[in-house]
Amino acid sequence: MSKAPESIVIRPIITENSMDGVADRKYTFEVAKDANKIEIAKAVEALFDVEVKKVNTVNVSGKLRRYGRFEGYTASSKKAIVTLTEGSKTIEFFDGMM
Repeated sequence: MSKAPESIVIRPIITENSMDGVADRKYTFEVAKDANKIEIAKAVEALFDVEVKKVNTVNVSGKLRRYGRFEGYTASSKKAIVTLTEGSKTIEFFDGMM
């Protein structure tokens, strides 16, 4: 049973570092922890109508945070850096951020 593309790609990650990659056709997304690279590539192609060349993934562990005498960890997540092919169109959402 395959997952819906909307359940694999959770949200785009908009930081200074990730926006520097847009010029090189690299886009960063937060993705489902159990998604693999092939599923991520297919989901991005389906959602944004682009051609994916390569997918790199990073597991991000939660950080320790304190609030007064209480402490705990923020949620861990998974990031995917998606590189598009030369002939592919860009993702319009990120173009508006530049």
